[in-house]
Amino acid sequence: MKFTIEQIKAEHQKVKSGADFPQYIQGMKNLGVSKYIVYVADGNTEYFDADHQSVNSGKKYDDLTVAGDLNLEQFKTRLKLHQQGGTDYPVFCSDCAENGVNGWEMDLNAMTCTYFDTKGNDILVEQIPG
Repeated sequence: MKFTIEQIKAEHQKVKSGADFPQYIQGMKNLGVSKYIVYVADGNTEYFDADHQSVNSGKKYDDLTVAGDLNLEQFKTRLKLHQQGGTDYPVFCSDCAENGVNGWEMDLNAMTCTYFDTKGNDILVEQIPG
């Protein structure tokens, strides 16, 4: 494992808004992170290196109940608002949970973000701005 949770947390500290996201992604790539998966229920994030070894951040906030039914159109509306700086990260995670989004996978090689539902189905794939 090339990186530690402490190094990843240091990269997180540099992010003040969505405008800082491209630099954050570059910083993560520089550490050797190839992908990471965020789980909305408690914020636990699993970070993977190129050899598929991983470390977990652990629980980041009080548990959220992720709705069993997906409301993709409402989620897309809330996602757009978040991307434009209209909501902070905790609100975005609540929006995910309310609309049935269980989490997302950031692939730093393909530069994609894939959101998935409680059944593990990919529901939306976006290009990561870089």
